[in-house]
Amino acid sequence: MTFRLGLIVNPIAGMGGTVGLKGSDTPEIVARARELGAEPQAPERAGQALGAIVAANVALDLFAAPGEMGEAEARAAGFTPKVIGSPVEGDTVAEDSVRAAQAMAELPVDLILFAGGDGTARDLVRAIGGQVPVVGIPAGVKMHSAVYATNPRAAARMVLRYMQGGISIRELEVMDIDEAAFREGAVSAKLYGYLKVPYLPGLVQGTKAGGVSRDRTALAGIAARIAEAMEPGRLYILGPGTTMRAVADKIGVEKTLLGVDLVRDGERIATDAGERDILAALDGTATIAVTPIGGQGHFFGRGNQQISAQIISRVGLEHITVAATMEKIASLRDNLLHVDTGDRALDARFSGWRRVITGYHTDTVCRVST
Repeated sequence: MTFRLGLIVNPIAGMGGTVGLKGSDTPEIVARARELGAEPQAPERAGQALGAIVAANVALDLFAAPGEMGEAEARAAGFTPKVIGSPVEGDTVAEDSVRAAQAMAELPVDLILFAGGDGTARDLVRAIGGQVPVVGIPAGVKMHSAVYATNPRAAARMVLRYMQGGISIRELEVMDIDEAAFREGAVSAKLYGYLKVPYLPGLVQGTKAGGVSRDRTALAGIAARIAEAMEPGRLYILGPGTTMRAVADKIGVEKTLLGVDLVRDGERIATDAGERDILAALDGTATIAVTPIGGQGHFFGRGNQQISAQIISRVGLEHITVAATMEKIASLRDNLLHVDTGDRALDARFSGWRRVITGYHTDTVCRVST
């Protein structure tokens, strides 16, 4: 029997990322994101995964949600999908994903490939629970859940490996946070359930490990080292997280915990900056300073989409500082770091080894997997 693959795309997932809105949980936020110039991310990322599956030239029947929820992306990739349901008028809502997943489970399909963020994963928990295995294409902003591949190409590899057989299934966590509280600087993650996922450790991301580092001495050392290396006239793009907040504290400026802030000559020149703000400030030399997400290892592409591929390319890979306590490094699977900028060629340039500042006098070297 031919393998049956379901496809669901949440077309508005991740729209708030590049403009600093940190999610897309309400129609008002989606509308505001569009006003700020945000473009949909999920359709393109779904297309990347589908293109890799097409290139493998395997036999499968593709069942897609209608219109922009999967059908359009499938046809653009070269599939002739069997469409499940009727097109949605206007922006999609959670119930559209729920209905599509339930219909696919009833067929049944062998696997559901879906593109979205933590909210989309929650929709699938509500719709199908553990009925059908899933593979998530990461397209959201926060991405706390463990059911997503590390990037769209990895999602395609997971599908292809599962089709070959012999891959075990594990129940992995679906986490989400209160986006309103998140925008105010508070992170409160909650477990919403589990989805069954083909267990391929090198391809699926881990659950985000949150919380302030207990190693405050190491944080202070990292902050002092980065602060002392700052040059007059250079723009410093400080990513989210407690590590970069410690850097800001060291130089005496306020730092948004979950946003990107811009500093020059000891002064904060932009708070919670979006992609456009950063590009406007790039009028000379610059350094990007970021910390990887604990438990996952992404230092670009999760929670800091404001620092886009265009910005990274303009600054230059040689002017990127990555810092983390050894406690955070220890939380990573095989000490692996990841990037998922949406630009495949740029991601490939990161492949290899990268030095990570871990203290005032200490560094470690981690491999970057793309």
